[in-house]
Amino acid sequence: MKLSQQAIGALLMTLQKCLSEETDITELLSDWNLSIKNDEVYVDNPPPVYAPGIKTENEKKVFETE
Repeated sequence: MKLSQQAIGALLMTLQKCLSEETDITELLSDWNLSIKNDEVYVDNPPPVYAPGIKTENEKKVFETE
């Protein structure tokens, strides 16, 4: 099996979230739900990434995977 492009993006988003929030990446990775599609691994619940400084009723997501 291989990581899908979506899973690679989710890994990078998780790393960015870990660095920005100064949290342990193992805790964030253990929250992932994974699935297999076409012999590739997908992350069903990647962490959302928010842009700092956006003040709205609901924070706007900068990037969200499938």
